[in-house]
Amino acid sequence: MIGAYGPWADAMRPVKPGPLSLQNCPASEFAARRVAARTRVLECMAPPPRPAPVTPTVHRRWEHDGLEIEELSWPQPAGAPTAAWVLKPKGATGPLPGVLALHDHGGFKFYGKEKIAQVDARVHPLVAQHCADYYGGKAWANELARRGFVVLVHDAFAFGSRRVRLADVPELLHGDVKDDADDSPAGIDAYNLWTGMHEHVMAKSLFCAGTTWPGVFVTEDQMALDVLCARPDVDPARIGIGGLSGGGLRTVFLGGLDERVKCAVCVGMMTTWRDALLYKSYTHTWMCYVPLLPRELDYPEIYGLRAPRPTMVLNTHDDGLFTHPEMELAEQTLHRVFASAGAPDRFKCSWYPGGHKFDRPMQAEAFDWFGRWLA
Repeated sequence: MIGAYGPWADAMRPVKPGPLSLQNCPASEFAARRVAARTRVLECMAPPPRPAPVTPTVHRRWEHDGLEIEELSWPQPAGAPTAAWVLKPKGATGPLPGVLALHDHGGFKFYGKEKIAQVDARVHPLVAQHCADYYGGKAWANELARRGFVVLVHDAFAFGSRRVRLADVPELLHGDVKDDADDSPAGIDAYNLWTGMHEHVMAKSLFCAGTTWPGVFVTEDQMALDVLCARPDVDPARIGIGGLSGGGLRTVFLGGLDERVKCAVCVGMMTTWRDALLYKSYTHTWMCYVPLLPRELDYPEIYGLRAPRPTMVLNTHDDGLFTHPEMELAEQTLHRVFASAGAPDRFKCSWYPGGHKFDRPMQAEAFDWFGRWLA
């Protein structure tokens, strides 16, 4: 928000941590306050009802580059089924620790899981470029699976198999997109541009339905957790999640709200509501926002609802999506939350040079964190 309106709007927020905050919370009140805070987050987020767990359909199994891979899908109450891949080391015997790998936003909705996992020798050139730009040229879900994890990668709402199709919207909103299945570079670029320009329509529609985009994410990500935890080759007591950017956003919400997540790594998505309000709302997707919640909990405090379970944040110094001071404030907030939980060693924040990314050195630290707490 610019001009005089930014300070005016910022003045509406509480200056000090609100009554639900876990910062500097007395140990005797911590558990009860965390329950109350989670309840309030869910009230504001208003996730759609989660269907009963279903047995996913296994479409095929094969091997690639030392990994066993399965292609799965499961139905959703509306729209196309969610498509997913499961990757694990070839010949591994379970139960193994499991990780739900959460793909990014990146302005790239034509694909979802393909951006962080590779299941055969063919890689679309736009996916290869995306991987080079943000992930050091590595499909990080594969690299994590090689370390002895069962990794589930699924398409989030509005991405990949769950993406919006032309038939889903009125013709007057079709714009210049003629074929939403055109996977040529030009076709994908046109689709990504079209969906980016209509995020506000989706967000408004969800608000009018009494829910939110983060709420839909949480419901569908919890359904994916249901699938992962029910697998016989997975130990449901050793579950992690993580992701960059939009995947980091989903890590914050899912990690803060679902007790099954024992270890979490948020990459390139840790700041404050104030940062978005005063400086950086224009850099962020409509998928971020939970109405009313900023009056009671700051954004990092949602992630802090995990405490005292192991929690990591990976930042970069020159990430143009955020301001550095607000990223530092978010880190300090989480340190205070985990100190209140009596577990300061279970929160770690590391900083790296460069811009918005989850490159190989960052991946190595994240994988070691998963290994430390889930092995």
